[in-house]
Amino acid sequence: MTPRAARRAPSEERRVRRADLLAAAAGVLLVAAAAVVGTLIQRTTGNLRVNWPPLYASWFPHVGPGTPAALTVAVLVIAYGPPLAARLPWRSLVLTGWLAAMAWTWSLALIDGFQTGIARRLTTEYEYLTVIRRFDRLGPALRDFTHHILLHHGPDSWPAHVAGHPPAAVLTFVGLDRIGLGGGAWAGIWCLTLGTSAAAAALIALRALTDEPTARRAAPFLALAPAAVWVGTSADGYFAAVAAWALALLALAATRSVRAPAPAALAAGLLFGLTCYLSYGLTLIALIAAAILLMSRTLRPLPLFLAGAAAVAAGFTLAGFNWWEGYRLLVERYYQGAAAVRPYTYWIWGNLACTVLITGLATVAGLRHALAAAPPALRRLRHAPPGTAADRLVLLTLTALAALLAADLSGMSKAETERIWLPFAVWLLPAAALLPAARQRHWLTAQAALALVVNHLLYTGW
Repeated sequence: MTPRAARRAPSEERRVRRADLLAAAAGVLLVAAAAVVGTLIQRTTGNLRVNWPPLYASWFPHVGPGTPAALTVAVLVIAYGPPLAARLPWRSLVLTGWLAAMAWTWSLALIDGFQTGIARRLTTEYEYLTVIRRFDRLGPALRDFTHHILLHHGPDSWPAHVAGHPPAAVLTFVGLDRIGLGGGAWAGIWCLTLGTSAAAAALIALRALTDEPTARRAAPFLALAPAAVWVGTSADGYFAAVAAWALALLALAATRSVRAPAPAALAAGLLFGLTCYLSYGLTLIALIAAAILLMSRTLRPLPLFLAGAAAVAAGFTLAGFNWWEGYRLLVERYYQGAAAVRPYTYWIWGNLACTVLITGLATVAGLRHALAAAPPALRRLRHAPPGTAADRLVLLTLTALAALLAADLSGMSKAETERIWLPFAVWLLPAAALLPAARQRHWLTAQAALALVVNHLLYTGW
């Protein structure tokens, strides 16, 4: 390095650090503005229908049994996460990442205690477990499913979350009940355990699509995500994991990073089909799937991927459920409830404040890097495929951001996006791998602090 270059390096590092901090400050200001403006609207008109804008939460400062564990997990991941991620054998890293994410999510959930934080979450009047007995005869229940979406059926109408999703969501909990794992505790454990596996799926996909060093840099951020506050309290964490494994298997098949790419492509399609029957809005995951095929420069997995998705759709259709009819009725039901009064003009940007809270300031700073690098990265991907690992990470994270923005513009996610958008958040978190390695622990501290503050000051819904 020349003397001039040596003098320029610290100056460039300061410029990057300042830009990252400004991006993080913009994220803080967005959340603060959403909180202040939202509180004024809610107190004036009451039409936001949330107690602590922009989150579906209530002010409830507290500590609990999970507090010491959460602090311990945060300290351990901050102190030892980056060096362990750099040197653990790959398979051990994937398992460790999942276990760390599970420990983090469990400890945050237990801040509210086992009963309140886990066992009762899916048993409220809005949730899936309240209608389990109505599925004792599966065939008639599925054929009749769309007839109970609208509210004019009175007491026979599905509760909000059952009506708001295709039947695979509630059938998951029916299945658990049938095998002897009924009740809120098992449902919560299922969602938490499966939900945290999304960290492992994302690591596998990142290694296949970018390279191993990039995946290793992302690992601590996937394990210590603020999104864990909601992964442990809603079925959307489980949905996020199913979508994440669909994309991970597609990445393995497209890059031929697995011994049997054909079965991986078929399994990816099956899981993508299941994803679409867990949540209508998660059809947008197809945008990320398309980006994976684009980065891999191949359509070879596509026929088997589509065959798997079609098999799931055919199964539900033959059982009597019409996805398109269900979605049409859902839109009508959506505007029979709070969406009819929740203002689009607030939630179009208030939702983005929720995204800052579930992905953290490190992700905001990482996305700044991705946006800044996008023009040259896209040129390299177009003219000199397959581009660099950083180029492919930029495309992956920005595609996830585009999918999230499409969901936002649709107006079908006015509020509660801190849980609804968990499947997109999984693919935004790796943007933190673009941050300077020397600042990794600082950003991890910011991620952990955000989750701890939210979970200790608020009682989050769902």
